[in-house]
Amino acid sequence: MILTIRRFEELDGRRLMALYRESNEENIDYFFPGAEDRAQALRQVEQGFLDYLRGDFFAKEGNEYRVLEEDGEWLSALRLYPVREGLYYIEALETDPARRREGCAARLLEGVIAGLKARGPFRLCDCVGVKNLPSLRTHERCGFRIVGEPGRDWLRDAPDEGTYGMEYRYQEVET
Repeated sequence: MILTIRRFEELDGRRLMALYRESNEENIDYFFPGAEDRAQALRQVEQGFLDYLRGDFFAKEGNEYRVLEEDGEWLSALRLYPVREGLYYIEALETDPARRREGCAARLLEGVIAGLKARGPFRLCDCVGVKNLPSLRTHERCGFRIVGEPGRDWLRDAPDEGTYGMEYRYQEVET
């Protein structure tokens, strides 16, 4: 089942942080370089993540978290931003490391695409790291194609160095 979360109060922060644990651990060095107490630094990264969701992400009308859930377990998640009419941007696609190579990200992407199709024509964009071959293959299997290098961060309206710009189009849409 794919959950659509539109408000911070609907979010299970504990399960979300468990899903993003690997990425959050990698972010320790970015946000807290040289941190000696990595457990404390991880808690700070997680709190910053949740603060972003509460204060910024969910504060914007139309933003949605999508989560693939099976048997009560959160397997994969992403943030979906409406940029403008008919244009959406994906960020932070993550799959539980123990469940990778099971098609979880593909099922989540396919569910997001199916939901957007019900709204009418659209363009769905994402940036995938040029070295992230599993994600690149997953996107392509789901109908995305590479449209640029570097990718475009649609939220900041700027290039996203080190990524491919990925795009999925449903019918023709002017964006």
